[in-house]
Amino acid sequence: MVETMTLPSPLKRNDGSLKRLITALQCLSVLKDEAANPELAWKLHVAMDDRRYEELGRELQSSNPELFEARRTVPAPELTLEKLAEYPEGTLAKVFSGYFQKNGIFPFTYEYPVQSNADVLYKRYRETHDIHHMMTGYGIDDFGEIEIQAFYISNLGLRHARLIVFFGVPYLIWQQRSFSKVISRLVAAYKRGKKAKNMLTLPYEALWGVPLSELTAKYCPG
Repeated sequence: MVETMTLPSPLKRNDGSLKRLITALQCLSVLKDEAANPELAWKLHVAMDDRRYEELGRELQSSNPELFEARRTVPAPELTLEKLAEYPEGTLAKVFSGYFQKNGIFPFTYEYPVQSNADVLYKRYRETHDIHHMMTGYGIDDFGEIEIQAFYISNLGLRHARLIVFFGVPYLIWQQRSFSKVISRLVAAYKRGKKAKNMLTLPYEALWGVPLSELTAKYCPG
């Protein structure tokens, strides 16, 4: 397996920080209205975090080799929303299924090359991002999306998350008409992420039947 993350065109490995920042800002300018755009989400992550994903890949290779060898999809293709809905009330599977039905959305799919450990980690991020919302309780409204990015800053060390929070704070303060409310919640999310287990390493494949409340208490207590 190669060591470097796959780059979408027109990004290049030797692109400087300014070009990467401009690319990220261009992606964000569209993603704020098209949050589910997979191509732009991929470009955003790679522009800001390809080296961070590579670093995480090296760190986790020895402690979680199965994660990279299996390259599993979450949920597995055979686990449709209908099948997950058959699980008992309160389990991750049941909540997962209901979450998508309630919000009128569908689970993210990943259709890009997986050639490195870094690619595996971004694929896992993409597929489990909504589970992170469920486990933390952060909503998919503007505030919740920025809260979870504050959580990711300390939990995963992602630079694009810092960018989103940086530009999101003034908007939230204007929206909420409260400086203290916004700052206190984002600081709390950051501290929570620091204490939580790395969210990309959780064995989601084996957790569908576990009550969501237990997963939250074990892996990312508030």
